[in-house]
Amino acid sequence: MNYSGVVKQLQIVSSPSAIHTSRRNPLHLRCATNPFSIHLTTPRLSIFHPNLRLPCPPLHSSDSIAPDPSHAPQAIKQDSVLIFDILKQANSFLPHVVLGSTLLALIFPPSFTWFTTRYYAPALGFLMFAVGVNSSEKDFLEAFNRPAEIVAGYVGQFLMKPLLGYLFSIISVTLFGLPTPIGAGIALVSCVSGAQLSNYATFLTDPHMAPLSIVMTSLSTASAVFVTPLLSLLLIGKRLPVDVKGMVFSITQIVVAPIALGLLLNRFLPRICNAIRPFLPPLSVLVTALCVGAPLAINVEAVKSPFGASILLLIFGFHLAAFIAGYIISGFVFHDSPDVKALQRTISFETGMQSSLLALALANRFFEDPLVSVPPAISTVLMSLMGFSLVMIWAKKKE
Repeated sequence: MNYSGVVKQLQIVSSPSAIHTSRRNPLHLRCATNPFSIHLTTPRLSIFHPNLRLPCPPLHSSDSIAPDPSHAPQAIKQDSVLIFDILKQANSFLPHVVLGSTLLALIFPPSFTWFTTRYYAPALGFLMFAVGVNSSEKDFLEAFNRPAEIVAGYVGQFLMKPLLGYLFSIISVTLFGLPTPIGAGIALVSCVSGAQLSNYATFLTDPHMAPLSIVMTSLSTASAVFVTPLLSLLLIGKRLPVDVKGMVFSITQIVVAPIALGLLLNRFLPRICNAIRPFLPPLSVLVTALCVGAPLAINVEAVKSPFGASILLLIFGFHLAAFIAGYIISGFVFHDSPDVKALQRTISFETGMQSSLLALALANRFFEDPLVSVPPAISTVLMSLMGFSLVMIWAKKKE
């Protein structure tokens, strides 16, 4: 009971003579709805009168310590919201999952070898579908207000990166003496579109740049239907046969159709999207773990082979050069922009991270020599580890 509130509501029904002072007498207050007296002690003032009563509120069940059953639905609702929040934040564990799947694939390859190449295309299609569900026309419209930045990201993806890939493929054959299919695999990695992981890396580092990153990746992914086969023909076609028509059809199935389905579902059936959206991040993390661990586990013998270290070094150098080129060139072009640093990081992610899974799927489907798939398999792991290492470095630097 709140005694301060009760004292304010004192109703003294007596004459002033009923109040007399004493040295130390108890103060007797009687509640109007409770027969029990309240005894207080004051050093200088004593009030005693039989008609002095307090208007006390009735005792309700809510005043007890027993839980109110009416609050149960709200508690359940709060628990449900908490569970959905946890599911939505599952992507925050992606760097740890990538590292864990890499180590597990190296230590115990059978844990991933069951995820054979026939699952790559559906897995990649699911990741593309998740991106489509989490995108909307508004994201594109907001980002299209920065056409110069979009063009810069596109040039980095399909001009700087293929040139670097071709350079490192030549180095692998001429300087390192590696087989020609290894060089073709490095070139193939440089011909594919941007990775969806670059969008998430941008969100973790600069959230306000995420829509721009999504537009860059979406445009490069959509145009990869035509650009990737063309680049593959220019960079690899003279040495290894490339089925351009088959690659166009495959990219349409793996990339364009799932993204379009996700966008249409988000546009016309939003309730279904809202129902499935919380479950997409944990499923995407699981699929990403399989897509990272399986290529490494399947090609672990090639990685451990005498030229495995050389491939690791070449792929690492290729991605590092792409990250640096995107960062430096965008800083030079947009040095007057108020958010130049955030833009540099965004274009660096866009240039340095590409859809190595798509390159791996294409290598397994259109190239007979299995060595072509080794660089994309290693790129899938290194690209993810390097990208999220930059996320941690840049996020810590901003703090």
